[in-house]
Amino acid sequence: MIGIEGITAGYGGKTVLRDVSVDVYEHDFLGIIGPNGGGKTTLLKVILGLLAPLSGSIRFYREGKAASSLKMGYLPQMNQIDRRFPISVREVIASGLASEKPLFRPFGAEQNRRIDEVAGQMGLEELAARPVGELSGGQLQRVLLGRSIVSRPQVLILDEPNVFVDKRFESRFYQLLEEVNRSCAIILVSHDIGTVLSMVKNIACVNETVHYHPGIEVSEAWLNEKYACPIELIGHGHLPHRVLKTHPDEGVGKEKK
Repeated sequence: MIGIEGITAGYGGKTVLRDVSVDVYEHDFLGIIGPNGGGKTTLLKVILGLLAPLSGSIRFYREGKAASSLKMGYLPQMNQIDRRFPISVREVIASGLASEKPLFRPFGAEQNRRIDEVAGQMGLEELAARPVGELSGGQLQRVLLGRSIVSRPQVLILDEPNVFVDKRFESRFYQLLEEVNRSCAIILVSHDIGTVLSMVKNIACVNETVHYHPGIEVSEAWLNEKYACPIELIGHGHLPHRVLKTHPDEGVGKEKK
């Protein structure tokens, strides 16, 4: 669906990505990992058309044929959201359909049905009229996920989506991504390596350049080198999780749970 070839990109004369090539396939679930400042978000901006590359090309395909663009849904990082803006939960979700609505005319019956359906998927029916400034971080993340999928995009792009997801919704959140992936490709950026490895189909390791890994096999040597610290990956069960080392004040030989 997306072919990125030889992309070099940056800001203010500083190169952030250099000669990057990676493909995104139909129904792909591509996880993008890498250290802070390595270029993950810059790569997303290039894909979204928010940043023009200095060199290289990006091409889009629909059903195997070249296309000028794709319909994309985008879930940004939470720190990019202004909670003070006076808008309700339902209005935020509905804004994902803005391009489908004629100017100065209300949404049609089918569009309203989709908005209500997505609010239900996100477990937000009872919060639909509430201002977003009154929501918890996890609730707002659900609203933004609803906004990103209500238009039924061909590619869904998620930038650190699990940072503020509340625990009660966490299991459903991962199930929703699996459901969405049946109808569109997903690109997910995350610092939580364990989460990425437990969910995605392919991985792109980004640190100025890109190392592409079909499947989810990423070498320990690469992770240790790029993150500049030893990393252990453990993932069992239905939800991704971490296993932390013993705290310094815990005695040796005690049973840990």
